Amino acid sequence: MGPSLAEAAPLELAGRAVELAAARGAEQCDAIAFSHTESTVSIRLGEIEKLIEATSHFLGLRVISGGRTAVCSTSDFTPAAFEQFVAETVELARISAPDEYAGLPDPEQLASGAGDSLQLYDERIESLPLDDRIDMARSCEAAALGFDSRITNSEGASLTTRVGEVALANSRGFAAGYPATSISLSTEALADDEDGKKRNAWWFSAERNLRSLMDPETLGRIAAQRAVDQLGARKTDTKRVPVIFEPMMAARLAGDVAGCATGGALYRGATFLAGRTGEAIGSPLVTIVDDPTRPARAGSRPFDGEGVAARRNVLFREGRFEGFLFDCYTARRMDARTTGSAQRGVSSLPEPGPANLIFEPGETPAEEIVADTQEGLLVTALMGFGFNPTTGDYSRGVGGFWIENGAIAYPVAEANISGEVGSMLGKVDAVGSDLTWFGSSAAPTVRIAEMTVSGV
Repeated sequence: MGPSLAEAAPLELAGRAVELAAARGAEQCDAIAFSHTESTVSIRLGEIEKLIEATSHFLGLRVISGGRTAVCSTSDFTPAAFEQFVAETVELARISAPDEYAGLPDPEQLASGAGDSLQLYDERIESLPLDDRIDMARSCEAAALGFDSRITNSEGASLTTRVGEVALANSRGFAAGYPATSISLSTEALADDEDGKKRNAWWFSAERNLRSLMDPETLGRIAAQRAVDQLGARKTDTKRVPVIFEPMMAARLAGDVAGCATGGALYRGATFLAGRTGEAIGSPLVTIVDDPTRPARAGSRPFDGEGVAARRNVLFREGRFEGFLFDCYTARRMDARTTGSAQRGVSSLPEPGPANLIFEPGETPAEEIVADTQEGLLVTALMGFGFNPTTGDYSRGVGGFWIENGAIAYPVAEANISGEVGSMLGKVDAVGSDLTWFGSSAAPTVRIAEMTVSGV
């Protein structure tokens, strides 16, 4: 086989794995390879707590023969080990259970470009000096600690960069890869309540490029403000009132909805959206899309985990449910077509899911939504996992602020909100203009006209 592939580029690795598998009789196969260097700087109370840098190379091989599938992964690219890895994957496929829906994408579905216009790589991240990364994390935490005398402690600040490449090749002639970078910064501040209870809050920024990252001092002050704002939080009475989701919480709500809008949830019968394609479920203010073609966003990509060209998919258009996200397998099971939505790790089968999930903004300033609410709850924290995708029943622990006469009255803790997601979408009566990105998801402020709010 020649020398070790340890220094080979991901595209070469993926292509070589496919060649070897095909030579050993694999009917269909594809390989995905990742190579990246990840660096993390963690600061706590002004001192360096962690400095970690690691370079990783991984490859995952999927072999399909007679509908029988095997997926294996490796990080050992010495000749003998790599040969053995491919041989064992081909053999495992021969003894696995057949599945008539297994298979690669049709050739015409495969992407033809490498996505150069997507701005997935920033050379400034690769060359960012260690001292600069330390200073960014340190200034972020310092801004939080210095924001208010009631900020008494910190869980630290961390800055992580990743520089790498992704590549995919298959036995139908597809072979493509692309370089990618990411940078993220986060911090968590703690404030002391009068009764001695700690109130903590965190904030983060995650981007593909350095210029889009939130200013470290601003990020630190946001985390501190959110902690201080919770001081004096109390329970509230049980009643039915409007509930406002701030952008981060609205993005999480959209994520719950998107999880129900996948082909995997559909064929397993685990979604309240089954049989409702084309139905007006949400209010006309609700438009939710998945768009991996947005330049410079964390979930952007030229092709999905099977090599299918990335495309914008609308889940809800002005309240109407447009359809599900599919990979090739779930599309075949449901007599549909892939939407280019396959997510893929090196050791797992592809599964459909969102890339860049966006709850589209409206035209109302967020402050007007609050001012227009006579009594209600502004949700700034969600806790627990009280959501049933099959029925749509929704019950979550929350924190936030009680609104009276169009203004914030007091912070709320130990509350619960409940409803049914389909009904909640139908009761959306205000959507803010403040679209905010959180990594690979984005949302504005969203108000639901009525939900049950209860003290816990």
